[in-house]
Amino acid sequence: MTERLPPPDNDALTPDQETAIKVFGLARGCPPFGPFSTMLHSPELMLRASALGEYLRYRTQLPPRLSELAIMITARVWDQAVEWQIHHPIALEAGVSRATIEALAAGLPPSGLAPDEQALYDFCTELHRHRKVGDAAYAAALEAFGKKGVLDLAGICGYYTLLAMAMNVAGTPPSEDGPVLSPGR
Repeated sequence: MTERLPPPDNDALTPDQETAIKVFGLARGCPPFGPFSTMLHSPELMLRASALGEYLRYRTQLPPRLSELAIMITARVWDQAVEWQIHHPIALEAGVSRATIEALAAGLPPSGLAPDEQALYDFCTELHRHRKVGDAAYAAALEAFGKKGVLDLAGICGYYTLLAMAMNVAGTPPSEDGPVLSPGR
């Protein structure tokens, strides 16, 4: 796919885009990257999405291992190679097994998941596939994560879906040297 919405040219930034870059840099400690470079075409969307992402990445009650597993599931569902490349090493470092990541990459259900991982996997895949969650998957997620955790998990799925959709629409290319995610389906 051709890149449809490359990052705005630095020489032609609007005042709102310049402000968004500064605010993003102060909050994240780096310039906009990946989905945020694309979203810079809508600076307010970029900043609001970034703020939501900070909560969903760093302050939910889910441990990083589970958050990253949910992100990897979402990246696979949306065939989002940039999201996959960014989170692949983070997921490994957070404790998601290489075998689980390889199964997801192949579009297969991972085997040997811990009970909390299985509850998360079932919840996320049902939510993405059916746009709702059945009673059994909900009950398992509620038992594993509590009410706040269930809502945080739905938020992670929704947020990374937003980023995936933005990059898929924009044709944001993955780097040439990161982990590869082949198109699924």
